[in-house]
Amino acid sequence: MSKKSQLNVGILQQDLVWEDQQANREQFETVLDGIASQCDLVVLPEMFTTGFSMNAADLWEAVDGPTTQWMQQMAAKYNSAITGSIIIKQDDHYYNRLLFVYPDGQYKTYDKRHCFTLAGEHEVYRAGTQRLQVELHGWQICPLICYDLRFPVWARNTSNYDLLLYVANWPKTRIKAWDTLLQARAIENMSYCVGVNRIGDDGNGYPYIGHTAVYDPLGERISTADFESPIAEIVSLDAAYQDKVRDKLRFLNDRDSFTLEV
Repeated sequence: MSKKSQLNVGILQQDLVWEDQQANREQFETVLDGIASQCDLVVLPEMFTTGFSMNAADLWEAVDGPTTQWMQQMAAKYNSAITGSIIIKQDDHYYNRLLFVYPDGQYKTYDKRHCFTLAGEHEVYRAGTQRLQVELHGWQICPLICYDLRFPVWARNTSNYDLLLYVANWPKTRIKAWDTLLQARAIENMSYCVGVNRIGDDGNGYPYIGHTAVYDPLGERISTADFESPIAEIVSLDAAYQDKVRDKLRFLNDRDSFTLEV
């Protein structure tokens, strides 16, 4: 498929209702109604139906459960791909699983590779072992989850993706790292980089201040919405600009070759 010249990405930064899947689906459905029909892709936060909860035993869904079905309905309604992560149970294991849902209802999944040990995520959720790369309108996209951002080898652009994206619940206390690492991932991979975080306090009292952003292949922030407010912004990614930057600078030609073992 030939690459679409402009990929319109919707970034949705919202407060999340703690452990209330239906309330969060309804909230995002209202926000989607304002922008989704103008998007090729809509990006929701990590665990967007629950907040970053370790209560998987009470909150899990099957892979084809109500939130997957809701994402399929929204993707079909607005003819836009939708991605975000939720709590999934499969084969007696819990996963922090990202779903990338296409308008025709098909979807691909990615299980968070780097569980956040500081919060005990590794004691509840099984870590993924495979990176995902998807295609949308000719764009190659690598979607990852929150803590993955701290591990550049996992995100290394050895597969010629065009867009790296992170869905997150990244807390206020370490927001400088979020800002810095998102920009760094864009620069080192010569790729557009999208990071969608949440705002508000979670059920454990941890505050989140967003800083959802989109960076271009040179690390310039191209999203314009206020960092700490609710966000429903559409950002256009320019294929010709990225190709021009890569052709001129050719940094990816000098990247290290390696085989990643997990």
